[in-house]
Amino acid sequence: MPKRILSGVVVSANSNKTITVNVTRRVKHKLYKKIIRQSKKYHAHDENNKFNIGDTVSIVESKPISKLKKWKVLYNNGETSWSRCNQIFL
Repeated sequence: MPKRILSGVVVSANSNKTITVNVTRRVKHKLYKKIIRQSKKYHAHDENNKFNIGDTVSIVESKPISKLKKWKVLYNNGETSWSRCNQIFL
């Protein structure tokens, strides 16, 4: 089974090697068929403490690291998108 990858915004970076990511998704209401936003917070492992509040990051599922942490930070969506394109195409 493939690992899930989610994208969200860092809302807390106070803990050591841990960030809290708020992931927002859009779903259709079952009865009223209106599009609504649902958000959930995930605790993710940040090995080098390099992400700050407001950064947009992608997180990937991993084995449990602690009681609450079951996700790892994959990369920062804001800064690495161009560098990843350059690495792929050049």
